[in-house]
Amino acid sequence: MRKVDCVIVGGGSAGMSCAVAIARFGIKDILMIEREKELGGILNQCIHHGFGLHIYKKECTGPEFAQLLIESVKKYHIDIKLDTTVINITEGKKVTYVNEDEGVVEVQAKAIVMACGCMERSRGMISIPGDRCGNVLTAGTAQRYLNIDGYMCGKRVFILGSGDIGLIMARRMTLEGAKVLGVAEIMPYSNGLSRNIVQCLEDFNIPLYLNTTVTRIIGHPRLERIELSSVDENLRPIKDSEWSVAVDCLLLSIGLLPDTSLLNKLNVERDPQTRSVAVNEAFEMSLSGFFACGNVLQVHDLVDDVYLEAEVCGREVARYLHDGFVDEEMVHVCAGENVAHVVPQRLRKENMQDDCRFSFRVKKPMRDCILRIRSGENILREVKKRVMLPAEMEKLDLEKSMLMGAKDLVFEVKEDV
Repeated sequence: MRKVDCVIVGGGSAGMSCAVAIARFGIKDILMIEREKELGGILNQCIHHGFGLHIYKKECTGPEFAQLLIESVKKYHIDIKLDTTVINITEGKKVTYVNEDEGVVEVQAKAIVMACGCMERSRGMISIPGDRCGNVLTAGTAQRYLNIDGYMCGKRVFILGSGDIGLIMARRMTLEGAKVLGVAEIMPYSNGLSRNIVQCLEDFNIPLYLNTTVTRIIGHPRLERIELSSVDENLRPIKDSEWSVAVDCLLLSIGLLPDTSLLNKLNVERDPQTRSVAVNEAFEMSLSGFFACGNVLQVHDLVDDVYLEAEVCGREVARYLHDGFVDEEMVHVCAGENVAHVVPQRLRKENMQDDCRFSFRVKKPMRDCILRIRSGENILREVKKRVMLPAEMEKLDLEKSMLMGAKDLVFEVKEDV
């Protein structure tokens, strides 16, 4: 059985950034496993601009950003298995993968990094009633069909959900000649970045229907029409508010879920808010030597943020492999009032070399508010914010010196009265 220092599952932006960081800190024997035929992950189908502004100080398309990362990976001669699927991981850090050339192979690792991204929620996950007909697709699937395979999914398109991929596809389909009839969002606010609302909907006069959802899908064998309804404060359809639209394609942009399926057999702590694993300040799971970064840990808005998170994770993996970590009592981090989730979920103060960066989201849009971090009744930090939106991930650094004596941390957001 082959033995390696580290196995990285996933060759997208998180996997490549993490691999480069690990190699930069002196770890030589790294194996990266990617199920697609090339590195890059979702970046390869994101042909629009807007990537790399923070990392490379220039505006790239997704494939351009991926190529810059690939060139960095090549400099460190990292072993890469493409067109290869990981089928099992054990608590003893044995990784089993399969590909056409080698068959089934087992590898023993000293550390494992999960960087396998997220998956789109499907029609079945939200149980939309109606016919089982063709051309009801997730927005990411339609993006791949159009940008990689050159296949146009429809001419009269409606989009359910205002996630960023759906907004970007509204613009993309319009530019390719389709008529995008609207975007329906069940919440009273958009779940996409503000810039995408402006650039992808408002600039193309595509209507956004808030407090609205699809309540029936009609067509055989292909989609012909959808029925929409307004929803009440409990997100339930309002009787007699139905209206219908003739369409030949429905795109679903109804959220992303971290792909943690390979960890289902392992006894790792989970976070019900992120629907992923819980990690500490080193991005290490509750199982020693298991790490997670990128969208498999929490769904990010920007690939630049994925890169930076994975870079820190790689540095910590290298520290673990060189020296190990101090096993000490944890400081638990909790999402308090108006906060949906916080990452990391726990801290080991003695292992922290630098300030700790926290990522979190609020539950609802808020204006003129105060972000407060407290330990018990002791307020460690307060920050005034003019606007906070669920669609935009917030980041905040906390100095290590502030944590001395803290037994828990609570993040909360309240109106500034």
